[in-house]
Amino acid sequence: MNEVKVVHQDDALLVLYKPSGLPTTSPAGGGEALTDIAKELDPRAEALHATSRLDAEVTGLVTFARTRAANHGLLEARRAGRYQRRYVALALAAPEPLAGAWRFPIAMDPRDPRKRRAVSGPKKGEKGKKAVKGAKDAETLYRAVGTAKHGQLLSLWPQTGRTHQLRVHAAEAGVPLFGDVHYGGARRITKADGRVVTARRVMLHCAELTLPNLADPAGRGESLCIVAPIPADLARVYAALGGAAGDIEGLRGLWAPS
Repeated sequence: MNEVKVVHQDDALLVLYKPSGLPTTSPAGGGEALTDIAKELDPRAEALHATSRLDAEVTGLVTFARTRAANHGLLEARRAGRYQRRYVALALAAPEPLAGAWRFPIAMDPRDPRKRRAVSGPKKGEKGKKAVKGAKDAETLYRAVGTAKHGQLLSLWPQTGRTHQLRVHAAEAGVPLFGDVHYGGARRITKADGRVVTARRVMLHCAELTLPNLADPAGRGESLCIVAPIPADLARVYAALGGAAGDIEGLRGLWAPS
C-alpha cells in the first residue's frame, strides 16, 4: 500500500498511482488489489468504481469515480472522446511507420482465456472467410518519441479499452513491448559489449490522463490533465538501452497524438 499514491482527488474523482505487481481488481485466486486500497484511502466515497484498469505489471494512473453520477459522466466522456489516456512504453524495435494507428480487432485466445490475440475478419465484399467469434474492434494511436541504440520509446493512446490492447497491438505490429514475455517480448538482451539489459516487468506506464472536470459546479466544460512521472525502473532500462535522459524528460509536454 505504501507505493500507492493519491495523485488527484475531488468531489467526483479519485486518481491513484498504481505500482507494478498490484492488480487493479481482485484476481480469481484472491489477494489484495488496488480497489481494496482505494476503499481504505477513500472510505467516504458514495460508490468507488474503477473506470480503467491496468494489468498487474503495468504502472501508472487509475481513475475511480467517487459517485454514480461521476461514473456516468466518465462513460459519456469516453464515448465523446473527452477521456483520453497516454501511455509510455519501451520496445526493442521501431514501428513502421514511426507514427500512425493500429486497428487490429482483438479476441480471446482460445488456448488461454487469460490472454488475447489480434485477428483479422472478412473485408467488405470478401467471401469464404468467417469473422472470428467474439472479436472486437480496437484502435491505438502511436508515435515513436525517442530512439535508443538498442530500443525505442513509444507514446500510445488507446482509443478503445480492450483487455491487453496495447500489448497485443504492439506485438501484432512487430514491436512487442520489452519484458512482455506473454506476447512475444524479450525479457533481456545482451549488448555488443556483453552487458545484459533486463526488463523485470512489462515496460508500460500510464503517464497522463485528460478528462472532464466533473467536480466543477459551473459546468464550464473544463478538462483536467493529470500526470504521473515516468517510473525509475523504466527510465533506468531506457538509459541502459542507450536512450538519452532528455527523451524521458521531454515526455511531459507531449500530449497530442497528431
